[in-house]
Amino acid sequence: MIRELWLVGIGTGSPVHLTLEGRDALRNAAAILLPRKGPGKDDLATLRSDLLKSVGSGARVLPFDMPVRDETLPYIERVERWHDEIAQRWQQTLAKAGETGPVALMVWGDPGLYDSTLRIAERLDPAPDIRVVPGITALQALTSAHAVPFNTIDGTVCITTGQQLRENGLPPHATSVFVMLDGQCSFRSAATDHCYIWWGAFLGMPEQVILKGPVQDIAGQIAERRATERARHGWIMDTYLLRPMG
Repeated sequence: MIRELWLVGIGTGSPVHLTLEGRDALRNAAAILLPRKGPGKDDLATLRSDLLKSVGSGARVLPFDMPVRDETLPYIERVERWHDEIAQRWQQTLAKAGETGPVALMVWGDPGLYDSTLRIAERLDPAPDIRVVPGITALQALTSAHAVPFNTIDGTVCITTGQQLRENGLPPHATSVFVMLDGQCSFRSAATDHCYIWWGAFLGMPEQVILKGPVQDIAGQIAERRATERARHGWIMDTYLLRPMG
């Protein structure tokens, strides 16, 4: 039985993104759940391990293997089943370890923004007390890297996905559109021809890459660079901001 689950936002890859509250949580946790995502993605687990060492955490590290999503299923069903399996692996790992003290899980960015850790935690039975430690998000890291404001004066901000952008175009009346979870470079759709784009990958990490410009001029360059970086690292985390020009 897990009584306390601490979801600790760790930012987007830089150790200095961790807040003092996050540092203390990692130091005081009895155990840390550490996901492993398979061949070619070992550096994600290594980054988490290095972060634990940097804060002087003495917590037990409990690794578990992340399940693979069934791409043959409809999207919502695919994600729901994936989350069920992740929750089961958490419980199996903790039961095997016999851990009853506070357990922490390091979450990229912030546990509350475009992350499913909270939804997965709700599947645990019995339900533990959940503590959320906020972290720097990819969107904050993106606007900081490009030195642009998050919003325009009296403008509307929308956070959406690549799938939504492809299927429905730009959200009406939004002057700042942040797009996440876009593996298909949906900024190349006709709906964005009149937009300026600020794109970034591996934000906050030594490998950080950023590009910006009118979509019509730079879309191909971004798509090519994204493919190159993904092949080089075996994975990629990127996001971008769109704003209508004129």
